[in-house]
Amino acid sequence: MQADIIFKYFPNLSEIQKEQFFRLENLYQDWNIKINVVSRKDIDELYLRHVLHSLGIAKIQSFKNGTSILDVGTGGGFPGIPLAILFPGSHFTLVDAIGKKIKVVDEVVSGLELKNITTYHSRVEDLHDHYDFIVSRAVAAMPTFVRWVQGCIKKKSVHELKNGILYLKGGDLSEELKDYRNVQVFEMSEFFEEDFFKTKKVVYLPMKYKGKS
Repeated sequence: MQADIIFKYFPNLSEIQKEQFFRLENLYQDWNIKINVVSRKDIDELYLRHVLHSLGIAKIQSFKNGTSILDVGTGGGFPGIPLAILFPGSHFTLVDAIGKKIKVVDEVVSGLELKNITTYHSRVEDLHDHYDFIVSRAVAAMPTFVRWVQGCIKKKSVHELKNGILYLKGGDLSEELKDYRNVQVFEMSEFFEEDFFKTKKVVYLPMKYKGKS
């Protein structure tokens, strides 16, 4: 699966953005040999299973210049790195508790010459900044995730969606989302036609500003 699948759904990219997406594959293949952060099967379908999947968030909310986004449990840099390429005017903070994963992220960010990413080898509970949106890929059930990121949201919203969580998940989410009255679930199959996305979803949960001690 080549980078063309990205251009199919995001046709208005600059030449710099196209080049950055093209370079992703070689960077991940090189670093995955040294530090395995993406499964062998997934590395062969990097653009479908990781890059385009990450960009599903952009189909729900386009980030304005100056937006701050926190990627929790970023792993190998998803969804943060593809979103940072797509929204060069926004700033992304990528955090993971596993040091070797952040090392790979740092090297990929350096290789792509991305200037809008900051990384932390840390637990999210130890961060003390505030963000417009928090993104992630299924690192925990929603109640646990909400507990982790309480106090990370900025007070003022400037987007169509109010500040909150944009979460990539799959399968039946009815049980873990039953206590959230204002949650919205978007089927990724509505904007991506590949079979991989039949059960994939973007979950949006607005969150109120609570500050942080």
